[in-house]
Amino acid sequence: MKPSSNPLAMISLLLLLLQTSLQAQSTSDSYKAYVESVQTERAAKDAEFNNPGETPLSDDNKLHFKGLNYFRISDFYRVVAHLEIYEHPDTIRMKTTTERLPLYLVYGKASFNLKNRNFTLTIFRNVGLMSKEGYEDYLFVPFRDETSGKESYTGGRYVDARISGDSTIVIDFNKAYNPYCVYNSKRYSCPVPPAENYLPVKIKAGEKDFAH
Repeated sequence: MKPSSNPLAMISLLLLLLQTSLQAQSTSDSYKAYVESVQTERAAKDAEFNNPGETPLSDDNKLHFKGLNYFRISDFYRVVAHLEIYEHPDTIRMKTTTERLPLYLVYGKASFNLKNRNFTLTIFRNVGLMSKEGYEDYLFVPFRDETSGKESYTGGRYVDARISGDSTIVIDFNKAYNPYCVYNSKRYSCPVPPAENYLPVKIKAGEKDFAH
């Protein structure tokens, strides 16, 4: 087939190719900025752990700390989930690694697709934080998955999220982190992810198990 000799058709084709190229570049730049922001957060956390006045590490763990270990950052594990907000949410006392039973509001249920499979996670709000400045829209997502007890911490990990104002929630597993009791079980009491928040899939994102 011969190329079109219609000047307007050629111009339209060139404009379409330019638009596609610019969109691809914009997406690439956006993802690069996202990766850099996650890396910056991880570096800041390592600095915090190395700071004697801020570190959650036990004395023994301070001696050998060389930085936290993470899975590779992947946009695949940053999901936008549908959020069903409960109209009349229950308030529960969540089990922890100690006898402490903090109050949590059962805020709703998030549904999402990952690896061509559908999953759900119960979303919570910490009652003690709901009126604290900076935490008015804070959501708590504790979970376990098939990496728990292998590549990641046995007791599960947490993801922080925010109320979006609509029926969606961003769950960024690249920012999944270990509970502080991993680093110092005598000093911290940590919520235990409920059984309903076990994901029968490998979430190879976020923080790995702590190397003692």
